Amino acid sequence: MSDAETIDVLVVDDHPIFRDGVSMLVEKQSDMRVIGEASNGEEAIELCQTLHPTIVLMDLQMPHMGGIEALRAIKAAQPHIKVVVLTTYKGDVQAAQAFAAGAAGYLLKDLVRKDLVGIIREVHQGKLAVPPEIAQALASHISDQALSMREIEVLKFVALGQSNKEIARSLGISEDTIKSHMKSVMTKLGANDRTHAVTVALKRGIFSL
Repeated sequence: MSDAETIDVLVVDDHPIFRDGVSMLVEKQSDMRVIGEASNGEEAIELCQTLHPTIVLMDLQMPHMGGIEALRAIKAAQPHIKVVVLTTYKGDVQAAQAFAAGAAGYLLKDLVRKDLVGIIREVHQGKLAVPPEIAQALASHISDQALSMREIEVLKFVALGQSNKEIARSLGISEDTIKSHMKSVMTKLGANDRTHAVTVALKRGIFSL
């Protein structure tokens, strides 16, 4: 197969062992080759500018710059590059953010060995690759009202075990305002209590600890 027909892949993940595993999987394919590896979003942006990959395999949670921010920057500068997100998070919120930022594919890391090669080829052909479980998660929350930035901020403090009084002191607002925010959060998330609200938020990828 000629270079013109080869899918050039950039692998981006902060875990060397995972990067090596993905690279080995890609390199076994006659129509693909790994042209570079990066450990964070900043490196990914720089390598895209110099290596011009066909497809970027991008982790979401990385130091210095995460996958969503890097994805936006890459697509803004080089919209022809296709990005497939690889993540451990099954939540609909991060998936929605990734697709809104321009991702062409989304794959859970525990399915990489089984589905990655096929998804790379699908995306290369111009298709949008969304695994059934991710599509279902997106569909089930499509009409949900999103949490505000302040509500997410309050919920993060709750996740850290802070009381309403402590959160109010940290944010410089009244305790009644915190209570109002939490009432709104629980309504939007369909949560029974504070702990349940945190659990739902983490599961859906609204924030991570």
